[in-house]
Amino acid sequence: MPAHRLIARRSEALPEPFQQKGRGAKSNASGRFEPTVTEPFDDGWSGQDPPARPLRTTLIRDASRSIIATNDSPDIGFSRSINPYRGCEHGCIYCYARPSHAYWGYSAGLDFESVLFYKPDAAALLEAAFRKPSYAPETIVIGANTDPYQPVERQLRITRSLLEVFDRFNHPVGLITKSATVTRDIDVLARLATRNLARVSVSVTTLDRKLARSMEPRAATPERRLEAIRALTGAGIPVTMMTAPIIPGLNDHEIEPLLEAGAEAGADRAAYVLLRLPLEIKDLFKEWLAVERPMAAAKVMSLIRQTRGGKEYDANWRVRQTGEGPVAQLVANRYAKARKRFGLDRERIPMDTTLFQRPLATAEQLSLF
Repeated sequence: MPAHRLIARRSEALPEPFQQKGRGAKSNASGRFEPTVTEPFDDGWSGQDPPARPLRTTLIRDASRSIIATNDSPDIGFSRSINPYRGCEHGCIYCYARPSHAYWGYSAGLDFESVLFYKPDAAALLEAAFRKPSYAPETIVIGANTDPYQPVERQLRITRSLLEVFDRFNHPVGLITKSATVTRDIDVLARLATRNLARVSVSVTTLDRKLARSMEPRAATPERRLEAIRALTGAGIPVTMMTAPIIPGLNDHEIEPLLEAGAEAGADRAAYVLLRLPLEIKDLFKEWLAVERPMAAAKVMSLIRQTRGGKEYDANWRVRQTGEGPVAQLVANRYAKARKRFGLDRERIPMDTTLFQRPLATAEQLSLF
């Protein structure tokens, strides 16, 4: 039978008997704040064992007392955001949110995509924030860290409840997702969009179903995401097509086909982010490459280092999103030309903050009678 031992180093990719099909990460090293690391190893008895049992998703109630997060990053075009979930079942191997799971004592690997924190009181907390006399409206983005439409949202409907609050208060909201489930909420989003209060960014990283299945195992297929763009824009909801991340040597050859497909689906803007490998993501991504793209692994990592001054990651402001050097500049030039060619560089007026109003609460309504 498989056994475990304590080690004092980061784990490499799990042996094949331990790997989880349908998940992105190939390992589950303990978080960087933990004093020890556990690693499965083959003690010689596993040759006749069946494959590892499927990893079930665990939900943990998040008891946060506030819901709006703020940032002052010069690389991000918004300062307020909401994340209904911590962790993400989509399991995208490149996800920059993975390292945040270590703050809660969990791994950035398999734990990140199978141990999820959810915020059932999100809508109530948002309404309480909006009702504060000192609150001043400013666009809030849902899903800046983890996807607001990951599979559990179909049952929990937390993102839906948040959108209903934005609608009642006439407050501007942006969404970032790679899930076709966003179309479920077209009714609310369309109402908001008629008042210039809603925009959606849909991430499509590749048109290659096989690559998408491996790299983003529980996200919607590329075709479903393009269909979502088509449905949203057909309802009058402005959509930005995100190609995030662009990975040199893996999906950068798809820049032009991706933007063409997005334009045909109705998107009117496009944006990209170059692959980022902070903290644990670096090792997780290299493990994934070794298993899923072994013949291309060395080339991909070489190109990544060429965009980061010879390092695997550069966290400096204003370059962490786009990289530097000839390879990064080539990506930027191609992307800019493709945006212009396919009409995905249109300017937009800012969303309207002047419509914000506080509707009467239930108790206040009853007091009128």
